[in-house]
Amino acid sequence: MTIFNVFSLLGGLALFLFGMDIMGKALEKQAGGQLQKILSKLTDNPLKGFFLGLCVTAVIQSSSATTVMVVGFVNSGIMELHQAIGVIMGSNVGTTVTSWILSLSGLQGDSLFIQLLKPTSFSPVLAFIGILLYMCKSEKKKGVGTILIGFAVLMTGMTTMSDAVLPLQNEAWFTSLFTRFSNPLLGVLVGALVTGIIQSSSASVGILQALSATGVITYGSAIPIIMGQNIGTCVTALLSSVGANKNARRAAMVHLYFNIIGVTIFLFGFYGLNAVCHFAFVNTTIEAWGIAIVHSVFNILATVILLPFATGLEKLAILTIPDSPEKEEFALLDDRLLNTPAVAVERARAATAEMAELARVGVVQAMSLTHEWNDELAQKVRDEECRVDRYEDALGTYLVKLSGRELNHTDSQSVNTLLHTISDFERISDHSVNLLESAEEMHQKEIHFSKDAQEELQVLEDAVQDTLSRTTDAFRKGDLHLASKVEPLEAVVNELVRAIKARHVARLQAGSCSIEYGFVLDDLLTNYERVCDHCSNVAVAQIEVAQDSFDTHAYLNDLRHGNDTKESEEFHRRLGRYRERYLFPDGQTAEEN
Repeated sequence: MTIFNVFSLLGGLALFLFGMDIMGKALEKQAGGQLQKILSKLTDNPLKGFFLGLCVTAVIQSSSATTVMVVGFVNSGIMELHQAIGVIMGSNVGTTVTSWILSLSGLQGDSLFIQLLKPTSFSPVLAFIGILLYMCKSEKKKGVGTILIGFAVLMTGMTTMSDAVLPLQNEAWFTSLFTRFSNPLLGVLVGALVTGIIQSSSASVGILQALSATGVITYGSAIPIIMGQNIGTCVTALLSSVGANKNARRAAMVHLYFNIIGVTIFLFGFYGLNAVCHFAFVNTTIEAWGIAIVHSVFNILATVILLPFATGLEKLAILTIPDSPEKEEFALLDDRLLNTPAVAVERARAATAEMAELARVGVVQAMSLTHEWNDELAQKVRDEECRVDRYEDALGTYLVKLSGRELNHTDSQSVNTLLHTISDFERISDHSVNLLESAEEMHQKEIHFSKDAQEELQVLEDAVQDTLSRTTDAFRKGDLHLASKVEPLEAVVNELVRAIKARHVARLQAGSCSIEYGFVLDDLLTNYERVCDHCSNVAVAQIEVAQDSFDTHAYLNDLRHGNDTKESEEFHRRLGRYRERYLFPDGQTAEEN
């Protein structure tokens, strides 16, 4: 083997790892938020969790990425530890898909069909198609092109490595090296060490498949190495769990225990049977497809054996990392998920939806305090406002980090929407405290509005609650049709506020109301109006960002005054309907005052 073969080997390894990396990232990016939707489907059925983990890993071609996501979900409280176990087992089986794809490089035969299946035949074609798609303006086509280019680079690297190591078949030291790896402990150690360093079992299995082209590696030396590769892949999850809560660290330990116990059972079973049956294939040369078979058989058998004992693995992890007297909090947003931006976007959206609901509930509770004071409920409103503040701080920081990652167009839109809306939800929550303070003043000064004023306020409060509910629902569901109903409702609220103020002035002139009551009433009206203003901001941001524009003033102007547009016609139709819905007790609409 010459120095030039070494250069080719290093170059092939570089291409192989680079191709695997860009293909995996492109697959994740194309999968988008579907990854979280699939993985976060909470289930107490380990078998269902297994298939979820298998499918996701088969798509993104990385059990390490899946396991790190699971650790992040457990740390965030999205997934329970027992729900994560099946997913982790599924990810181990899912990662074997890569080894089968890579085994195509070892196909032998002269038939046209076999020739077409060889990477040297179809990789150049995939690369050509990929670069054509990559040059398209469509982001989806560009993403598919990146996947094809990554796969072609990966297979080219695999072929280059295989060609570079062929001279090793004549090297005595190389043959003796792999003879030593027939020692199970040494083989497991080497496999685990190499995989731990490159942090990818798929990549280390691919390297072993490339080395199998020398014809020197036997089943007896390859099997322990493959077992070690399965243990080595746990390093990524263990590292990612550092600093996480106990359950997240336990999830990483479950991954480690699953592989260690599985490897132990497999090796004892294999060598025990070999001692009795003397398998003939042990000393025969292993090829790339043989490595894929061993890799798959081990992971499938380990799952079949250990899946029924998922509860036992959970208990073992809890014994390793016992509970402490102090109650741990879940991480609101987990930085581990930033490695899979599409999943991080969905988690940020979910956290913003939680923030929005807290803000909505806070306003509704503060409204009720204006009718009947309750010290316990008042403290709850204050606590919820503090929680919303924490959400805004955490989300703001997280979204800034996320915006620096490579996102597809849809996820980029989502981040923009979230950046525009979190401050509005926080301001809505601030107004809940303002309402609380007005309610407290009413309680302390024993202020009671007249029956007419109370009835008018009830109409307004119903409209405000309707606006809040539609806004939070539209945001949570990503429903633009529902979001378009917020602006006409907000316009009705503004009309109601002006009408109530006018009616209050009329009562002042008639001497049926006092100025002191008017100050409190004005504070309430101002806060209700501003809550709905922020609801309008949220809805408009959702619509505008989806349309790839963000000019709120122009959008609202066209909506209210662009009589020739379909959107404006729909706005005025809804405006009329909401005016009829929110009538004052005397049957008048706010517009008529």
